[in-house]
Amino acid sequence: MKNIILVGMPGSGKSTLGIILAKKILYGYIDSDSVIVAKEGKLLPELIEELGNDAFLELEAQVNASLTAKRCVIATGGSAIYRGDAIEKMKKNGGIVVYLKIPYEEVERRLGDLKKRGVVLKEGYTLRDLYNERGPLYEKHADCIVELNNGPVEESAEKIWKAVEPLLD
Repeated sequence: MKNIILVGMPGSGKSTLGIILAKKILYGYIDSDSVIVAKEGKLLPELIEELGNDAFLELEAQVNASLTAKRCVIATGGSAIYRGDAIEKMKKNGGIVVYLKIPYEEVERRLGDLKKRGVVLKEGYTLRDLYNERGPLYEKHADCIVELNNGPVEESAEKIWKAVEPLLD
């Protein structure tokens, strides 16, 4: 069985919905940010501060490309899309990439301090800049796009499942 790889902006619900979806369909669950934290023994904001954006993105890509699980929902970090080759490797290893697309206003409402959250942000970039830059990258690599709003999480997980289920064959 294939993996379901969730991509999207920070705050789009990848982790929360990934856990709910995995339980619903009896899949394992992997949060790639948690794998990075466990591997490095440091929180994401610390790693980004220490390594800088580029080195952190390389580390993230190495972790994502090394995931070899089967029948798992994998929630990637929001910046994983900057290293599309790692996403494509995850696809080749039997993954379906699902872009959880939420409106900018919802991203803005959900996110607090971007630096404390561990978001890779270029110098001088605003949240709007980040949203506009990443959106086309998510779409480029996605096998399907699921547009979400601020509905109940169970409803959102069901919406993801309905979009993904036909692609698992």
